Amino acid sequence: MGTKLIILLVIILGVVAIAQLVRVNELTAKHTGKNEEDVPLRDKVFNANMMLLNMIVFYAFFIWLMLRFGYTGLGPAASTHGIETDWLLNLNFVIIIAVFFLTNTLLFVFAWKYVKKPGRKAFFYPHNNKLEMIWTVIPAAVLAVIIILGLRSWNSITAPATEEYENVEIFSYQFGWTARYAGVDNILGDFDYRLTTANNQYGIKTTSNIEDAIHMMRVGGPGEEGIEMLEGILNDRTRVLSADQRKSFKTDLARKQRMIRSLEQMKLTHNDSLNSYANNDIVVPDSLVLLKGQNYNFSFRAKDVIHSAYFPHFRAQMNTVPGMTTYFKFQPIYSTVEMRELMNNDEFEYILMCNKICGGSHYKMKMAVRVLGPEDYLNWQKTRLTYDGSPWLSFSDAERAVEEAKLLDKYREIAQSVEQN
Repeated sequence: MGTKLIILLVIILGVVAIAQLVRVNELTAKHTGKNEEDVPLRDKVFNANMMLLNMIVFYAFFIWLMLRFGYTGLGPAASTHGIETDWLLNLNFVIIIAVFFLTNTLLFVFAWKYVKKPGRKAFFYPHNNKLEMIWTVIPAAVLAVIIILGLRSWNSITAPATEEYENVEIFSYQFGWTARYAGVDNILGDFDYRLTTANNQYGIKTTSNIEDAIHMMRVGGPGEEGIEMLEGILNDRTRVLSADQRKSFKTDLARKQRMIRSLEQMKLTHNDSLNSYANNDIVVPDSLVLLKGQNYNFSFRAKDVIHSAYFPHFRAQMNTVPGMTTYFKFQPIYSTVEMRELMNNDEFEYILMCNKICGGSHYKMKMAVRVLGPEDYLNWQKTRLTYDGSPWLSFSDAERAVEEAKLLDKYREIAQSVEQN
C-alpha cells in the first residue's frame, strides 16, 4: 500500500512540475515579446536532426525485434501445406516490410531535409494524375497477387479428399477435444446431435444408439425427467404446481414429444447396414496420433459453441461450428522425434489448441498430438479398440504376422515418400 501511494504522489508531482514548466515558458515568451509560433531556426534544425536519429533508432529496434522474435519459436513447418503457408507468409512479410521501410524513410527524411529555413517558401503541389495512378495501380496489383496465391493455397487445403487420404474427425466441446478415426473401411460413421446422451457423447448414429435415445426421451435419466414422468407430474391432481412450474413442465414435455417423434422417424428410416461404418471407428479422447507422411482429411464439428482447431506447428487452423462440418487436409512430414532434434528440445510435443475464446476454461483446451514412425504407429494401432469393442487390427493368429508385415511395408513407403520430396 505504501509503495502504491508513493508512486501515485510521484505521478501527481510530475504532472504539477510539467504544468509549471509550461507556465514558465509562456511567461518567458510574453516577457521577451515573442509570439508562440515564432520558433528559432536552431530549434527547427535540432528537431529535424532528431527526426533522422529517431528513424535510425526505430529501424534498429525493428530489425532486432524481427531477428529475436520474428518466428515465435515454432520451428520449421511440420506439414506439406505448412511449407506453402510459410512461403506465402514470408512473401507477405517481404512486401509489407519493403513498404514499411519505404514510407517511413520518406516520412523521416523529408522532415529532416525540408526543415523550414528563412527565405524558403513551400511549393504548392495540389495534384498529379500519373502519381495518383501509380500509387493506386501498384498496390492493387500487389494485393491481387497476394489474394490469388492465398486462394490457391486455401482451395488446395480444403478441396475434397481423394482415396489415399485417411479420414479423421475432430470433435470439440467445452473444454476438450476427441479424435475419431475411420476404421479399415476409411468411412466415418454418421452422427446426429439428437442422439447425444450420457452413453453417446459424440452423437454417433447406430441402431442401438437411436433406441437408447428414444428410451432416454421416454423414461428420462439422471437429473432429467422423461415424457412419462412429466405426464405423471402434470396429471397428478394431488400435486400443487405454480403457474410458472406448470408452464415450464408443459414446455419441456412438448419439446420432448417433438424430439421423440423425430427419433422414431429416424429409427424407421435408418439402414441397419450402415452400423458397421460407425462400429469399426476408433474413438481416442486423450490424444491425436498420426503417421508420418500419411495424407489426412480432417473433419471438424462442435458440440456447444464455436471453437477453433489450431495446429501451430503444422500451420493449420479451422473453426469448428455447431450444426455444420468443416474440413481441411494436411500431411505431417516430421515425426515427433525428428521435430525434437530440429528444435533442439527433448521435451517438444505437437499440440492442438483452441484459438477461439470459448468460455472460462478456454486457456486449457488442448490436446497432445504425436506423429510416429511406421513401427511405433503400427504398435499403437494394435492397442486400440473400435467403437464396438473389437481390436482395430483384427487378424486371425494365422494371418496376423503376414498382415502386419504388409501394413509395416505400406507405412514405411508412406514415410519415405516425404523424405524423398
